[in-house]
Amino acid sequence: MSEEIATLGGGCFWCLEAVYKDLRGVRGVMSGYAGGHVANPSYKAVCTGTTGHAEVVQIKFDPGEVSYADLLRVFFTIHDPTTKDRQGHDVGPQYRSIILTHSDAQRQTAEAIIKEITEAKVWPAPIVTQIEPLQAFYEAEPEHHDYFARNPWTGYCQAVVAPKVAKFRKTFANRLKRAAAE
Repeated sequence: MSEEIATLGGGCFWCLEAVYKDLRGVRGVMSGYAGGHVANPSYKAVCTGTTGHAEVVQIKFDPGEVSYADLLRVFFTIHDPTTKDRQGHDVGPQYRSIILTHSDAQRQTAEAIIKEITEAKVWPAPIVTQIEPLQAFYEAEPEHHDYFARNPWTGYCQAVVAPKVAKFRKTFANRLKRAAAE
């Protein structure tokens, strides 16, 4: 089994982590911070919007089961890539839409998927997702790991995370890990 890594930011990392953990071919998802200029940032520091970092997830996946392009198709379905520095009520550069590439091939795929989605008119406004090479990834504090799974009844999870997970499960029902086991 080969394994690759994707690093994506599309608003709150709790949402992305909860979605990608259910996707067949994904071996692991880690919440963290990337795209900024401060080494070893904390959640509190990232929330100030001054570190340059975005909340991101790092996804380990088997490209034989799920392609990088398909990870991006899920990404562009579960967040709004047309709003600069925000997702819903979460506002600031830490919530920006960003793809942090691990190779030139990933950059080329990201550009091709953005073109595909733009031409299909999936979103009514232009996509503002940034694409840049990953410089460093900083793992989030342990309390952010598996947040939705551990805190499904909190207000934020009910209002923000759960609807994104539900949309993903409905849209990609044939790609769920549970669907493969049945």
